[in-house]
Amino acid sequence: MKELEEIFGIEIDNPDFFTQALTHPSYTKEKDLPYTQNYERLEFLGDAVLKLVASTILYNHFPDYAEGDLSKIRSIVVSDNTLSKIAHNINLCDLIIVAPHEAKQGVAHIESVCACAFEAVLGAYYLDNKLEKLIPFLEKVLLPYIEEVDKNFEKYNAKALFQEYTQSVTKEIPVYTLVNETGPAHNKTFEVEVSYKGEVVASGTGKTKKEAEQHAAYEACKIFGVI
Repeated sequence: MKELEEIFGIEIDNPDFFTQALTHPSYTKEKDLPYTQNYERLEFLGDAVLKLVASTILYNHFPDYAEGDLSKIRSIVVSDNTLSKIAHNINLCDLIIVAPHEAKQGVAHIESVCACAFEAVLGAYYLDNKLEKLIPFLEKVLLPYIEEVDKNFEKYNAKALFQEYTQSVTKEIPVYTLVNETGPAHNKTFEVEVSYKGEVVASGTGKTKKEAEQHAAYEACKIFGVI
């Protein structure tokens, strides 16, 4: 609890919420505990808290942006990829409680797990009546990503841009194929190729398949002059 308080800069009144928020389903399953004692329900609540705060930040930060633009930026900022980066940067992943055999495989550092735990902790703080204190923390950690996505939106939205282009030309859509993956389960690197009209156009790598697809699409967009 002390480490969480140091990370978020917010005191904890009800530790049970936060123990639940940091407990992976593998632990409750191995210990034969009720599923309600892992982070899944709190993740559901924290997801809503995150979207509300992120929406408020975006609304205030970009007063001239249309609803569609704000939604596109938010979808990237609240994605597992971004949340996992934040969780790793603040060392939250090190606090996740997993079953011993899962811990040896590095499950606590998998992207989706870190993202879930981060959202669950937000849900725990909400139940702990700390929403007002949580907002400044989220502004601090989210704003750099919001500004990065806004500045380089084409890079983050490359798959959609490339598909719009190909469909406007031939009505065919790009095909993404995973061609290689390396590294341990908790730290894999994926390589993806994107094909158009049956021919490989470009490739990209990333820490997730989705990230690799975006990078491949971005390279394809550059080749075809879309961006």
